[in-house]
Amino acid sequence: MFVAWVIFHVIVCIALILVVLMQSSKGEGLAGTAFSSGLSGAVFGGRGAATFLSKATSVLAIVFMLNCGALAFMSSRTRTEVVSPQNVTESVVTREAQKEYEQQMQHQQQQMATDSAAQTGEPVNLDDLMNPPPDSSAGQ
Repeated sequence: MFVAWVIFHVIVCIALILVVLMQSSKGEGLAGTAFSSGLSGAVFGGRGAATFLSKATSVLAIVFMLNCGALAFMSSRTRTEVVSPQNVTESVVTREAQKEYEQQMQHQQQQMATDSAAQTGEPVNLDDLMNPPPDSSAGQ
C-alpha cells in the first residue's frame, strides 16, 4: 500500500511540474511553445488555458501537500515497532566481533599483568587480576 502511495506521489509531482511549466509568463512559457499555431485557443478557449492551468496547479498543489502528509504519517507508523531483546537475533558478525573484543581484553589484561610483574619483580596471578578480592572498606 505504501508503494502505491509513493507511485501516486511521483505521478502528482510530475504532473505538477508539467502544469507549472506550461503556464504562460511574459514570454508565453511552454504553453505557447507546446500549443503553437493557435491550438491552445482551440483547446482551452481564448483565456481558457490560463484559468485551466492555474486551477490545475492549485488542485495538484493541494493533492501534493495532502499526499506528503499521508506519506509522512504512514512512514512514521511503520517504523514505531519496539525492539526487545527477545525478538533480536544475533548475527554472525556480532558474535565474531564480541569474541574478538573479549580476546583483545584478555590480551590487554595479560599485558598489564606482565608489565606490573616486570615493574615490581613479583609474579602476578592472572586470576587475581580478573577477580579482585572484595574491598573490606566498602561495608564501613
